[in-house]
Amino acid sequence: MAHTTIQDRAAGAIMGAFVGDAMGLGPHWYYDLEEMRRDYGEWITGYSDPRPGRYHAGLKAGQLSQAGFILKLLLRSLVECGGYDEADFCRRMDDELLPLLDGTPISGPGGYTSQSIRELWRRRVEQKLPWGQTGGHADDTEAIERTLVLAVRYALDPAHLAAAIAGNTILTQIDDTVVSMTVAYGAVLGLLVQGHTLDAKLSDKLMKLVKTGALPFHAVTSDNLQPPRPGAPDPPRAGKFASPDALLTPSYMAAAAADSDIRIEPAWKVSIVYGMPCAIYHQLPAAYYLAAHFHDDFESALLHAVNGGGQNQARAMLAGALVGAQVGLSRIPQRFLDGLEESATLCRLANGLAAQVVA
Repeated sequence: MAHTTIQDRAAGAIMGAFVGDAMGLGPHWYYDLEEMRRDYGEWITGYSDPRPGRYHAGLKAGQLSQAGFILKLLLRSLVECGGYDEADFCRRMDDELLPLLDGTPISGPGGYTSQSIRELWRRRVEQKLPWGQTGGHADDTEAIERTLVLAVRYALDPAHLAAAIAGNTILTQIDDTVVSMTVAYGAVLGLLVQGHTLDAKLSDKLMKLVKTGALPFHAVTSDNLQPPRPGAPDPPRAGKFASPDALLTPSYMAAAAADSDIRIEPAWKVSIVYGMPCAIYHQLPAAYYLAAHFHDDFESALLHAVNGGGQNQARAMLAGALVGAQVGLSRIPQRFLDGLEESATLCRLANGLAAQVVA
């Protein structure tokens, strides 16, 4: 990481997410690993076509899912507006995505629409509710999959990062725990873009931001999670989120990845340890573990994320952004960029946003 620039890491995070999304397109949501191996071989190494009757049937290897489509939409908004403009993002959703949907799971760009976006469609299109009354209670990582570009854009301003991510998240997901975990992921990604490593010390750095009020998490314990003093009042800067636990998970996962007495071998079995489903509390521990275990090896992190089955697309997208931020765009293997549809356009947008990070 010493040889990367902040712009390289910023662009690497974004392109790592796009690569992860496209890598998961074919073998997405196989909960029967034997079936996945029959369809795609013992070890998936590249982009692949979805099989007929599967979630993204009809798309081709290297294309983006709907999650990638929405990520690109927010990325374009950021680049063209010079920062986050909620009204502009909502207008783009109204004009460029929602008219293509019908409220059913298999519809629209990417071939599959997630639960939270289906709920958004019903509130916004069918019920004609205003933005701000459109969020639902889906517990997946849908919001993380787009707000990761907000984490990149505001990597040097944690308070702005947290506010932008929280505000964007509640457009589709309003569960407090989901919002807090989404903001926490963004805070982690922001530190990695700054140049920090996903290791056992990262959570201490995040907690210092809580103490200063930069991250809106409530913290009762003192430093090093020691108990509060008897009679001590609640901290004056108690945040909107109930606890800082979402900020502690990354370093626990990193410590596990570095502990020689803890072995998840092969690493793709992290999906079995933490669970294959879509829920954010299954996805984040696995993504953090892979991103710490393979912090200097983008290809291995991505392939182990995909080969774990289940909701491997989100796992690859989240881990891809975390490792991409650590190695930089310059160290993402060229074959992943060459096989990605619209790679040149996506790289141009990623570099355009990266150029704003120091602004």
